[in-house]
Amino acid sequence: QLLAMAKKGKKRPREEASSAAEGAPTRGGGGSQLLAANTSIGQHFLKNPEIVSSIIAKAKVERTDTVLEVGPGTGNLTVKLLDVAKKVVAVECDRRMVREVLKRVEDDPRRHRLEVVQGDVLKTPKLPYFDVCVANLPYQISSAFLFKILGHRPFFRSAVVMFQEEFAKRLTAKPGEALYCRLSVNTQLLAKVDQLMKVGRANFRPPPKVDSRVVRISPRNPPPPVDFVEWDGLVKLAFSRKNKTLRAIFTNKSALQNLDASFTTWKAMKKCSKKQKKKDDNNRDDDSAMMMMDTRSDDAKDDNKGGDNVKDVVEAILEDPRFKEKRAAKMDIDDFLALLAAFNDAGLHFS
Repeated sequence: QLLAMAKKGKKRPREEASSAAEGAPTRGGGGSQLLAANTSIGQHFLKNPEIVSSIIAKAKVERTDTVLEVGPGTGNLTVKLLDVAKKVVAVECDRRMVREVLKRVEDDPRRHRLEVVQGDVLKTPKLPYFDVCVANLPYQISSAFLFKILGHRPFFRSAVVMFQEEFAKRLTAKPGEALYCRLSVNTQLLAKVDQLMKVGRANFRPPPKVDSRVVRISPRNPPPPVDFVEWDGLVKLAFSRKNKTLRAIFTNKSALQNLDASFTTWKAMKKCSKKQKKKDDNNRDDDSAMMMMDTRSDDAKDDNKGGDNVKDVVEAILEDPRFKEKRAAKMDIDDFLALLAAFNDAGLHFS
């Protein structure tokens, strides 16, 4: 059984809260009382054991693996993971669920292979080492969690995660499709995503308002040689009006002001770098005169470029046949990489 973790920033539910929601029996009280799901913090219990088993199979856990489980809930998935993994690290923010998982394994000879961490996974500064991640998330933290694990180092092999159906479909959307968006491009830059299965809302109690999907996320290792912050700045701007031409987007007043500011900063940083290089060169005995001449030549080029109007520079880039009349909605990863390289070559950067 998967339990969606608590929404970031929300207060914890009262520990004594309970209802007839699906979950494991509590200890005491005759053993028939069930733990309640707190929907205000995004909790929905997965009640179909066949789906739990399918998730285990699709996670392809190996005997030597450490598994990070986010939202262990009452431990139905946790105990099955202990069957196949070397170690399971379960992160849970609900104290009731932490106690329930610990009680569930207290007489289990495998309990030494389980580590339960109480806390908000998004607020955890550094996630523990893991080979495979398994998670069922509340919809409101899907994007934040996705990019947190994609930024995790060292690289993990894969993550099998339950998302809202539309969010999951956006992860694999292709250029020209209605759901293709900034999320699609950023995710596909950093990872390979496979759609594994649909999980209808009736498989949860209480049922959420929409269906879910399980996906497998495999980070690209090594990652693409791109500054992701700058990449996202370009992609965010391009998808602000994804069906407009790039020229219409990048030559509007706001975009040009931002580019002009970055252009000015970039030139200033380049000049500082050149001055430092001159100082370093003056400390060398060999070839110092020639290196200083090269530096002056580069400075002159930068000064000449500084006289360019930013709008003219942008329009010159977008006149390239690769970008002319292009729209973000139909551009693939290679198109965006080429566009970013063209802007950078002209001294234009994004943030």
